Amino acid sequence: MANQFTPDTDVRSAASQFDVGLRRYMQHVYNYMAGGLTLTGVVAYLAASGGLYQSIVGTPLYWIVLLAPLGLVMFLSFRIEKMSLGTAQLSFWVYAGLVGLSLAGIFLVYTGASIARVFFITAAMFGSMSLYGYTTKKDLTQVGSFLFMGLIGIVIASLVNMFIGSTALQLTISVIGVIVFVGLTAWDTQRIRAMYVEADGAVAVGKKAIMGALALYLDFLNLFLMLMQLFGDRRR
Repeated sequence: MANQFTPDTDVRSAASQFDVGLRRYMQHVYNYMAGGLTLTGVVAYLAASGGLYQSIVGTPLYWIVLLAPLGLVMFLSFRIEKMSLGTAQLSFWVYAGLVGLSLAGIFLVYTGASIARVFFITAAMFGSMSLYGYTTKKDLTQVGSFLFMGLIGIVIASLVNMFIGSTALQLTISVIGVIVFVGLTAWDTQRIRAMYVEADGAVAVGKKAIMGALALYLDFLNLFLMLMQLFGDRRR
């Protein structure tokens, strides 16, 4: 009986298995990201409505809450290769919760209706650009490098504006920030997809899914905050 398997059949089978693995990997990335955003939103709302946020504002604990997420994300970025998968997952959830606590003031500054409206606008923009980054054949590496320089510029300008309090500068930062984070969403999605090819083993794939989720989480969150600066309705 003739062998029914040919090299072409083997190639198609391998490609099919790769596609299934890639879809599962990206699903984990988006699930982590969505879970992190949900946790952040819930913690922020509960901290604002329950009075926890108000009680720590103006105390040294406020600065700990404000700076802890930055320290944790740096720890996660530099140490994830030496962590167990469980520790990496726990670090991600703790980070998302701390960010929620630090951003609870948004529910005190803006109306609930405008927060919901801007959230859905952010979701639509993010989803469109992430889909583009996933499907495009164009290499976005050079675009990503340019956008990363723009991100550094935004950080520096934001620090300067903390001292001068310029409304015009804040508006400029927000407009440029929207452009930068929309572009970074596409670039990060393409980069995260490429990371799957380099992964070997379930643990490595799991850790890369967490880091990919963290990158997209930050893109979404910062895009949301920039849009809130532009379109959010402040409480009177």
